[in-house]
Amino acid sequence: MDSSRKVAIAAGVLFIIATVAGVSQFPFLRALNAPDYLSSVSAHGSQVMTAVLLDLIMIGAVFAIPVVMFPILKKHSEGLARGYVVARIFEAAPLVVGVFSTIALLTLSQEFVAAGAPDTSTYQTLGALLLATSDWTLLIGGQVILSLSALVLNYGLYRSRLVPRFISGWGLIGVPLMFASGLVVMFGLAESSSTIATALVVPLAVQEMVFAVWLIVKGFNPPALASG
Repeated sequence: MDSSRKVAIAAGVLFIIATVAGVSQFPFLRALNAPDYLSSVSAHGSQVMTAVLLDLIMIGAVFAIPVVMFPILKKHSEGLARGYVVARIFEAAPLVVGVFSTIALLTLSQEFVAAGAPDTSTYQTLGALLLATSDWTLLIGGQVILSLSALVLNYGLYRSRLVPRFISGWGLIGVPLMFASGLVVMFGLAESSSTIATALVVPLAVQEMVFAVWLIVKGFNPPALASG
């Protein structure tokens, strides 16, 4: 197995790991949506920490993808390869902040419960701030900046023909839709869980999985590799 084939398989697996870990964390975060979330988060601390672990796995995969693909992309455009690395770093950075916000919220909730009958307003204010930080970092990193990093990648793939153009073209169509979904939520026109916001995310999300499976099964196009 040559090095380009190994890169393709590794990149495909990392895309799947990032998606599965990112989606799998949400069931463990139900405590954050409870009306009495301070007590609920404390009572479900192990579940919250499981979500944090899954989040860290996702972030690690996000960091690793452009590093693994760099040698292949560099053959066609070193600037684009570097740009993809930078875009992924900017995507992951807010997510890291979100992880620390969730951990801080868990600590706050445990102190709230341990205090018995504390000044509720103070804890609720801090809790609301940490919840908002977690939500905003997920929206900005996991949607808005993700769509920009996907734009860089799919533009490079479309130019280089490293994968069939229907896959990279599909990604280029999905990018503005996901970006629009992020803007809709940012400006309060819809909730992140609304039908319209979710529908706009689906095309790019599905394309990433098709791209990942293609890399694992088929790899990069040999003629494109040779031309690079």
